[in-house]
Amino acid sequence: MSHHEHDLGLSHDLPKIVERNRLGRRGMLSIFGGVGAAAALAACSSDSGTTISSTPEGAPPGGPGGGGPGGGGPMGAESDVEVAEGEIPEETAGPYPGDGSNGPNVLSESGIVRSDITTSFGDASGVAEGVPTTVRLKVYDLNGDDITVLSGAAVYLWHCDRNGDYSMYSEAIADENYLRGVQETDADGMVEFTTIFPAAYSGRWPHMHFEVYETLADATTYTNKLRTSQLAIPEDVCDAVFATEGYEQSVTNMEQTPLESDGIFSDGYSLQMAKATGSVAEGYTLTLNVPI
Repeated sequence: MSHHEHDLGLSHDLPKIVERNRLGRRGMLSIFGGVGAAAALAACSSDSGTTISSTPEGAPPGGPGGGGPGGGGPMGAESDVEVAEGEIPEETAGPYPGDGSNGPNVLSESGIVRSDITTSFGDASGVAEGVPTTVRLKVYDLNGDDITVLSGAAVYLWHCDRNGDYSMYSEAIADENYLRGVQETDADGMVEFTTIFPAAYSGRWPHMHFEVYETLADATTYTNKLRTSQLAIPEDVCDAVFATEGYEQSVTNMEQTPLESDGIFSDGYSLQMAKATGSVAEGYTLTLNVPI
């Protein structure tokens, strides 16, 4: 039987990825290093034509921007203090990680290193439907008093689809592997993923999962991970998205599980609450600092 390239694993992909980096992928991605600088808060609205810039009340900013790390200027004393508030919490990967810790391991498959995770790869061909969403994460290394961006690390991001299902696990999409992907942090510690807005499923506040690895070569099995955590999504943005077609069940589910009773975020979420900008019509951008 002949083997397709996607059967050869990440080790097959790495030489191509290294070459692409040499030819300028880092330079292309570095344009995202200044994303999110000084975004002003706007009044919340569910109008699909209204742009929202959202930070939850009472929660210190977790996303790049403002005076915090990942903003438009060089990192100064104020941003050092904000990052030094603590490492992003270690959280469970949940029952559907796809990293080899509970069943399938998508990390070993050729094709998993990609920025657009809306489609499946390899033998699968499904496309996840939903409100377009960009996720930007900036990874920091908290090494004592020395706070630096963590370049050359790898981030594995995954989340449920518009129906609350997880690819590779949920019966309806067990043969798909979309909404899962790995990216290498650029010289500014940034990664970016193109995806769709996830559902609120029963028992959980709307969220995304991610793992951080020291290098891309390490991102082949969960045993090499440096940190596992989850990103929370602001309520006003969820309300706007869940008012659209396809997300109807999410309205009820989110009402039944507020942040204060969510099994992950109920003990605190200030470092995990993403900043959100955009609109239903134009899509949303979620940004988050990830100090580890």
